[in-house]
Amino acid sequence: MQRKTHIKKGDNVKVIAGNEKGKEGKVLRIDRKKNRAFVEALNFVSKHTKPNAANPQGGILKQEASIHLSNLMVVDSKGEATRVGRKLEDNNKLVRYSKKSGEVIK
Repeated sequence: MQRKTHIKKGDNVKVIAGNEKGKEGKVLRIDRKKNRAFVEALNFVSKHTKPNAANPQGGILKQEASIHLSNLMVVDSKGEATRVGRKLEDNNKLVRYSKKSGEVIK
């Protein structure tokens, strides 16, 4: 069963714990089974690769590693980190909204 998350692909998020604390970035993808997200330009790790067709030289590549969802908060349009709630709008559509400002998160 897939878990619902407060963060979606494309959201701007702020890291609230760990080595990257205080930094912001855009979510590239989410692993719902492990409750982790990959954030653009954050939490880089070195990956050692053998030579292959895509990378004939091989060597050490820098790439983003995942961050646990509990260490991320959504940033609303005002630039503040906020908790996320869900509510029904007039047209019976469930939308996410910022608990801090009350505005709908696109």
